[in-house]
Parts: sequence; C-alpha cells; structure tokens
Amino acid sequence: MVKIEFIASIAVITADPPASRGLYVDLLGLPLEGSGDYIHSEELGGCKSFGVWPLAQAAQACFGDPEWPADRPVPQASIEFEVASPEAVAAAAEELQSAGCELLHGARQEPWGQTVARTLSPEGSIVGISYTPALRD
Repeated sequence: MVKIEFIASIAVITADPPASRGLYVDLLGLPLEGSGDYIHSEELGGCKSFGVWPLAQAAQACFGDPEWPADRPVPQASIEFEVASPEAVAAAAEELQSAGCELLHGARQEPWGQTVARTLSPEGSIVGISYTPALRD
C-alpha cells in the first residue's frame, strides 16, 4: 500500500499563462518566479486540507444551486489561500473585484466557521480567499 507523507505540490494548468500570472502574482501577490511561462514557489506554507469536492457541492457553495452554470467553465480544481482574518477576506474580495475579477460570491461566513470569497481563475479553477479557524493552531 502506498503511504503518502505530504502533498508535494499543487499546480493549476493554464492555457493563458499571462492571465494566470495576473491573478496569482499581480493580484494575490504570491511569490512565484521562473523563466518562461512556468512559475512556481517553494516559499508558501503547507496544505492543511486536501479533499475531493463533488461538482454539485462546489456549485451549491458558489451559486446556491447543485447545478454548475452552463455558461461557466467546469472547474477541475479548487485552491484556497488563507489570510489573517475574516476582515482580510472581505478586503481581498474587494481588491479582486476592483481589479476586474468576477467573484463567484463575496466574503461570507459558512456554517462551519470559515469565511471565504471565491472567484474562477483564468484556467477554470475555483480560487478561494479564506479564513478558517479550524485549520489554525
């Protein structure tokens, strides 16, 4: 049996590297570097949760309906970036929206205590900005 010790990496696959760089580096400020279109970092903290999220549940979380809207790309991945507070989630959502990102939903508190705002990235991934008390030491 395979024994996984930790998540070694996660990467989104993009057909439009400049647009993805705009979101992840320019707007979110991730310390991604590299030559050419492939950018990466080994400077971000580790993953606190890994899951297999059913599309119907993702649609419900983002749109309040279990059907993913036909006019949007069906996501193949979801990644959430943790910030310092619920207020920081709201501020990040406003900043993303001001920069032209369409939010799937603004900052809101979920029943399990997480505050999250979500957008769809240029490559079709759900990108969340979150504050999750249960993941904090």
